[in-house]
Order: sequence, then structure tokens, then C-alpha cells
Amino acid sequence: MTFRLADPESRYAAVRLCSDLPLSDDERTFVRDGDDWVLTLDAPHVTRLEYELEVEDAEGARATVSDPGNPHRAPGAFGEKSVMLADGYAPPAWLTAPAIEGAYAEFAIRGRGLGAHVEGFVWSPAGVEPAEPLPLLVAHDGPEYDTLASLTRHSAAQIAAGALPPHRVALLSPGPRDEWYSASALYARALYIDVIPGLRELVAVAGAPVGMGASLGGLAMLFTQRRAPYTFSALFLQSGSFFIPRLDSQESGFGRYARIVRFVRRVVRAGAPADPIPVALTCGIAEENVFNNRVMARALAEQGYDARLDEVPDLHNYTGWRDAFDPHLVRLLAKVWA
Repeated sequence: MTFRLADPESRYAAVRLCSDLPLSDDERTFVRDGDDWVLTLDAPHVTRLEYELEVEDAEGARATVSDPGNPHRAPGAFGEKSVMLADGYAPPAWLTAPAIEGAYAEFAIRGRGLGAHVEGFVWSPAGVEPAEPLPLLVAHDGPEYDTLASLTRHSAAQIAAGALPPHRVALLSPGPRDEWYSASALYARALYIDVIPGLRELVAVAGAPVGMGASLGGLAMLFTQRRAPYTFSALFLQSGSFFIPRLDSQESGFGRYARIVRFVRRVVRAGAPADPIPVALTCGIAEENVFNNRVMARALAEQGYDARLDEVPDLHNYTGWRDAFDPHLVRLLAKVWA
């Protein structure tokens, strides 16, 4: 991948790449080439890279900007970024495939012990009555998954294609995400005591739901499953934040780092659990999290889970998570809902 920023007026004293690639300052710093700043990276396993540019003027003032020479942009939880697309990258076909119509119903369920309601939406195939039992997919960061990764569009397309049976999707809003999703016993208890039963009161659910989440949201789903076996029939975990000190010391400044480390250590060292359900994990092959995801996937498999980690050619972002839905989420749901 070659990045080039035109600077014929010599406005900048330095230019650096800002991305999720684990690069040193030297590796991410551009070099001057005539009127341009240029950086060439060898990233053979990445077919898509979201990034920004850090520009520094002669006085040392720095700003982070999108790449003015690149028209490709991607939305994200922290704003829009430029995107470098490698040869051969293509968005998933289901984005433009025929899809069924769907409808959203808003909910707010009181979570005891949280001092707050867990809010969100339930998406259902159009015309299906609430009393008709359907399988349920429960997603942490649900509205973000839907807006930035087209989650319910994916469900609508897979139902239309016959790859998945008719089902509903519960899109849970994150609330105070860093607290609730960071191995919080209070949040987990609210999820299995209040939220899941509350969803069953809104709509009829066939069997135990499947839980999914990305980053801390994935960690929180696994934490809940370990505390409350039989709450979920399967888990789909993307780029899970399974922090391990020898691998993730760069995360030690996070306020709930120690709590997450304690939970991950308990899981990795545990014996056979009561409810070893199917677990599909995905993670970007060049992500910092890929190392702790490898450890977690191996530990779950050794404990009897039907656990599988698939490493994908992207990084820690919603488009990368979206691109992994097919085949990895489809394969998991088709197996559980068969």
C-alpha cells in the first residue's frame, strides 16, 4: 500500500499515518519526495485499511485529517475515515441482493442494579405477529451494528435467499459501554435476569437466543454466558477484547483493564464449563486483539466448546465486522437454527 499527500507549498514539517496497524513511529512516518509526502507499507494480509493522516507544521502544531487525495470514506463509531482498498477487495454481495421487508419496535427494559434501562430495537420480518415464535439474535452495540454494519439488512437478505430461517434481531443500545461491557457482574445479571426475559415478553422466541458482540461487546456476551449457562444457544464474537497482560499491556490505561484481565484469566484456566455452546470468533489478522483471540479460542475449544476463530483481512472496525458476517455468522446461525 502506497500513500501520497501532495504538499507543493511545504505546509507540513511531518506527516504520519494513523491506523489500527501496529506500527512504530518510524514505520508510520512519511518521507518527502519532491512536492509530495510518501509512505509505502507492506501489509500482505490486509485488503482494506481505514486510516487518517496526522500532519505537523513547522511550529509543531498537529492535526488529524482525512486523506484529501483519496475519495474513499467509511463511517465509524468515532467518525468518518479514509479507506485504502487493495486490489481484489469487494463489498459483500448481500448488500445489494434481494431482501425481505422488516419492521422495528422500540423497547426500554429496566435493568435492576444498573439504575438505568437497557434500550434498543427489535427488528422482525414484516407481517410477522409478535406472538409467532422465531429465533432471536441479540446484538450488543446493536444500533451501531445496524447503522454501520447493516446487520438487519444482512438478516433480511439471508432470509430472502433461504440461507437462514425467518428470525428477529434485538439491537441493544450500549448505554455506558465502557462500564457495562467490561466484565460487569451487574450488567450481566441485568441481561439474563431482566433483558432477555423482557424481550421474550415483547416477542415470542423460539429456543435460547444467539448472542453477538464486537470488541468489549463480545467480551460482555462471553462473560454473561459464563455466569448464566443456558442463556444463549451460541455466541458470535468479533475482535473480542480478551485482555491478557503479556499480550495487551498497551490497554492497561483502560479503567476496567484489571477486571477484564481477571475474567479472562479465570476462563483460560477453568475446567469444563456447564454449557459449552457453539462459539464463532472472527478477528482481523493484523489486529492487536488477534493474539488474545487465538488464546481464547483455543481455551474454549479445550473446554468442550465448539469454538472456531476465523482471521479476516481487515482491522478493528464495523465494515470489517460486516464483511465477516457471510460466511461466518451465517454458518453459525444455520447450524444452531437448523
